Formats: sequence, C-alpha cells, structure tokens
Amino acid sequence: MVIVMQLKLWDKEIPYLDAGADTPNRMTTYFIDTDKPLPCIVVYPGGGYAMRAPHEGEPIAKFFNSRGMHAVVVDYRVAPNRHPAPLADAQRAVKIVRAHADEWKIDPNRVVTLGFSAGGHLAASTVTLDDVSCEGHTPDDIDKYSALPNGAILCYPVIDVTDKFGHVGSGQNLLGEKYKYEENYFSLQHRVTDKTPKCFLWHTSDDGGVNVKNSLVFAERLRDHGIQFEMHIYPHGAHGLGLAEGTPDVSQWANQAADWVLRNI
Repeated sequence: MVIVMQLKLWDKEIPYLDAGADTPNRMTTYFIDTDKPLPCIVVYPGGGYAMRAPHEGEPIAKFFNSRGMHAVVVDYRVAPNRHPAPLADAQRAVKIVRAHADEWKIDPNRVVTLGFSAGGHLAASTVTLDDVSCEGHTPDDIDKYSALPNGAILCYPVIDVTDKFGHVGSGQNLLGEKYKYEENYFSLQHRVTDKTPKCFLWHTSDDGGVNVKNSLVFAERLRDHGIQFEMHIYPHGAHGLGLAEGTPDVSQWANQAADWVLRNI
C-alpha cells in the first residue's frame, strides 16, 4: 500500500514570492505503509525551469516505491519565478521529509534528491549550494533540519548554463535579467567541494537537448574532490526519456540508481 498525500511546502509566508507568477506550494508523497524506516527519494521533474514534466514525476516515485523506498515529487516554482525560489522549494521538501521522519517512517540519513534535466540542475544545486530556504519567512520548526541531502541522482542533468556546452535556456529561465552576471556561478561544476555528497549520474552520449559534457564535467569535479560517484553513459537515446521504458539499454538506469542508493546511502 502506498500513501499518496498532497502537502504544502510553506504553511504561511512563502519566501521569494512573485505575486504575478504561479506558486504551486506543494509536494506529493508516495509513502510505503511500513513499520521500518526507509530511504526517501525527493524528485524534481525537468522542464527547463519553465515547466515540470509529468512523466518525470509520479512514475519515478512509483518505481522507487517498487524498490522499497519512499518518494515525494516536488512542484517547485518555475519561470517567471527566479532563483532562489526553485531552490528554496527544493530544500524545503528535504527539510520537511526529515522533520517528519519518525511519523512517516523515513530514515533521515538516507534522503536522496533526484532530478531530470533542469530538475537535475536543481538536484545538483541541493548538494552544491548553500541553504536559501531559511530566509524570507518567519523561521519555524522545519528550519531546524538540514537541507543537505545524503546523495543525489542526476538524470541527463543540466549542470552548466553558459553557451560553451551548457543549457542557456534553463539558465535564463532560472536567473532572468541576472543571467549574464551569474551564469558562471550557477554552472555547478564550479560549486563542487570536498563536502559535496555522493552522486549517481546518467546520460546518453548523443543527447540532443543537454550535452553529455554536463555530466562528464560534473563527474570530473567530483573525482577531483574525492567524492564517490557512479556514472552511466549510454550510447543512444533522446533527451527527456524519464524511465526510458521504450529504450532497452537506457531503461536499466532506474534499477542501477536504486541499487546505488541501497548500497551506498
């Protein structure tokens, strides 16, 4: 049995609020009915920071349920909302999961963020950027918990947002008029440190939407800093595959990622 609930990210004040932009303020739980604490996967669908792709949300949560893990899908804010609104939503979800760990039978030390494409940039942000979710609202009990996940699963992620090999559109949607001043800072290979949590990455070598170099350069920086990671580069496959059920070799990624969580987190 899986318990599905829609919960608010922010109970009262919503930080970094743009009154003229859509503010979903929700995450959806997919919790296994269990008496034993389980890992929890916090999912951020992709969509260029302009939308959130449905096939990268609920189906992913249900897959990880099938592997014995809880999951939540976060409806983080997208354009015309700008940074730090998406990251605040993403980090708030991690904190909520930890704040209710006893009630929801979640192991607070096995919380993993997972994102696709621009959602991969958001998941990578949760392991490389500072906590922005405490500002802009009256502090509450949830703010006492860490927003830093124990690991991240990055699926054909946007890492770089410059025009060298990155995804400029995602960067522009995230940063708006600040893009030209902040594009290098938000190219996240530059934000990896010795304290970055371990990561699992996958991409296809001929991805026509987000250059595979995004995963390669991030993995290189992880290696430079001695951070454990696992990476799979599959030969062929279009961008935005989700579970990739129609692409036999790529469809292995989900079980490989689940195995990685169970072995390493």
